[in-house]
Amino acid sequence: MTIPAKVENLDSVLAFVDNALEEAGCPMKAQMQLDLAVEEIFVNIASYAYGSGTGNAVIDISIDDGICTITLSDNGIPYNPLEKVDPDVTLAAEDRQIGGLGIFMVKKSVDDMIYEYKDGQNILKLVKKL
Repeated sequence: MTIPAKVENLDSVLAFVDNALEEAGCPMKAQMQLDLAVEEIFVNIASYAYGSGTGNAVIDISIDDGICTITLSDNGIPYNPLEKVDPDVTLAAEDRQIGGLGIFMVKKSVDDMIYEYKDGQNILKLVKKL
């Protein structure tokens, strides 16, 4: 799926992902975890990848031998979310630094995250055992 990276397109992205997961018989818990991860990453792309400009996001999903891989890519500003230091969740919310909680939740929702910047594209793979 190639779609303009705009927050208002989130429902279309989630419908695309959910349709593929349902066809594969994905358990509801895994589907909810993947939805959370895709939502966070897509909203980040829509909000930050292109600065004040616009561009597309590409979402690809493959399910093979009980392993789901969702790839989100964009041609925006290079950004590796895996370099973001995890927030200290032992601190009270008001004592934590702003930012990073969304990526932390994504990391906790999937089994693996793989990032690469290749040919002018941010490519992030979310891997989850179903």
